[in-house]
Amino acid sequence: MAKARARAAARKVKDKWRAKNWYNILAPTLFDNVIVAETLAGEPNNLIGRITQASLQDITNDFRKAHIKLFFKISNIEGENAHTVFHGHSLTSDYLRRMVRRRRSRIDGVYDVETRDGARIRAKPFAITDRRIQNSQKRLIRGAMKNTLTTEAKQKTLNSFLKDSFEGKLGTEIYKHCKNLYPVRRVEIYKTEVLQLPTVHIEDEPEEKKPEKPTTPKEQPPQKPETKEPAKPKDEEKPAEKPKKEPTVEAKKAEPEKPKKVTKKPAKKTKPASKTTKKTATKTKKTTKAKTTKTKKTATKAKTTKAKAKK
Repeated sequence: MAKARARAAARKVKDKWRAKNWYNILAPTLFDNVIVAETLAGEPNNLIGRITQASLQDITNDFRKAHIKLFFKISNIEGENAHTVFHGHSLTSDYLRRMVRRRRSRIDGVYDVETRDGARIRAKPFAITDRRIQNSQKRLIRGAMKNTLTTEAKQKTLNSFLKDSFEGKLGTEIYKHCKNLYPVRRVEIYKTEVLQLPTVHIEDEPEEKKPEKPTTPKEQPPQKPETKEPAKPKDEEKPAEKPKKEPTVEAKKAEPEKPKKVTKKPAKKTKPASKTTKKTATKTKKTTKAKTTKTKKTATKAKTTKAKAKK
């Protein structure tokens, strides 16, 4: 009896598993209703309220956004598709740990802001400085972060506010207001939570595109009409050229011979002797005269010495 009951219970479990169906979880309209994941459920109402997680890289195929985790909450089901709403986002712990180092200060803040379409969001920004700062300076930076977030949220809808936070535009706005108080290294919104969904539907304004300059085609000069010449008939042929008569030998002899032109080569011009050559010539003359006088003197000395020796 006990074995039969165990078998019946096992069959019931298998039957329940087979009765479940697969459902596609779609992202919100902000992410173009991309399929995020798939899930099993016996009844579609059991899916409402489930929260799924996905990275922004899987949705946009941008590897630079792999550190952003998104959370979606299933709101309604149509057939085999489960539609979701944005529930919140956060940054990975290793990304945060990589930015925070020793001898630096991290300033955190938690602020509840309301958007233009009536949604309430809890945003958690943080700022990092190059050096350690005092508590009074941290207090000023937190005040600047709160003011910028509240003013930006009032001017934007929920979708535009989230888009700017993912792209880092809100962080740059906070950075501009904080750097006057103290030189901040980096500012980012590391976590958001949707406390209340928008109550009013407001369409996002399309991004303004720069008007393209109209390209005016260059004016071309007027072309002359082409006049086609009438085609010549094939039968017409060019007149045959008469062969030139070569002069005979007797005619060549009778022709008087032309006198040959004698071209005289111009005589080479002798360059005047330069001053340096004149100087060298005078020096050589002086040296030769000095040598001859020396030889004469030596000859006369030799004669006198011989005459003295004979005596």
